Amino acid sequence: MTGARGQLGTELQQIRPALGQLVAPLRDTLDLSNIASIRTAVRTARPRWIVNAGAYTTVDKAEAEPDLAFAINAEAVRVIGEEACKIGAGVIHLSTDYVFDGTALHAYTERDAPAPVSVYGASKLAGEHALAESGASHLIFRTSWVYGSHGKNFLLTILRLASERDSLRIVADQHGAPTWSRDLAKMIAHVIHQCERIAAGGPLTGVLANLGGVYHAAGAGETTWYGFAAEAIRLQQEKEPAKRLARVEPIPTSEYPTPAKRPANSRLNCSKLEGQFGWKMMDWRESLRSVLAEI
Repeated sequence: MTGARGQLGTELQQIRPALGQLVAPLRDTLDLSNIASIRTAVRTARPRWIVNAGAYTTVDKAEAEPDLAFAINAEAVRVIGEEACKIGAGVIHLSTDYVFDGTALHAYTERDAPAPVSVYGASKLAGEHALAESGASHLIFRTSWVYGSHGKNFLLTILRLASERDSLRIVADQHGAPTWSRDLAKMIAHVIHQCERIAAGGPLTGVLANLGGVYHAAGAGETTWYGFAAEAIRLQQEKEPAKRLARVEPIPTSEYPTPAKRPANSRLNCSKLEGQFGWKMMDWRESLRSVLAEI
């Protein structure tokens, strides 16, 4: 597994028993910007599965560092695919809602044509293509607005700022669904078990030829960044009634300019995941309550 210290990587390690033996090298051993270290790590471990949970995720910074973003999000994925192909390993790769331009009026399905509007989104789409072209047996899961009780994410930032300020101005015209990193981790374990049950100890190639490809895996329901922040602060206020937390003010994207353009619509239709693997992602309100209970 790559990205051992990221949000998803941390959750995958916490459910380690459900995954069997898990090799999760840190950056000093496996650096996604270093092709040689990727090849060495895969050839040393010779895994049956590779979960690529690592990525360059600093969306705005990517506008100024396109070469690094593409090296980690695309070139590294190509190398992982090449090495996996040599040993017959299955690859699970995490992608993003940012591969879409956000102009659709519906929740995006896997059949909708990607059209990224940022360097980050373009680098992640290039990674999807690189993995598919590598010849490796693979599953790509596009997700959105990942958060949890640890790491760097929107929820933890909002809770910190809410305790420091009187008011917060949050974008209210970007629509999507927050996704709990633990729900993602459990989904990945479930999918691996489903594939292994069918493979029955045999090669994964045939199984993933039938079940592989792109899936959407984001929290159920929909909201905006403002809606997410407002609900999080409301629930936190219930936990700490004596503490004064910031009020939340909705603003349009135009009042919060950023180097990278964000999709106005990040909603992902996850019916294919449920139909193929029987997994329904948690509603974002339910997962938010679970995460806040841990903080």
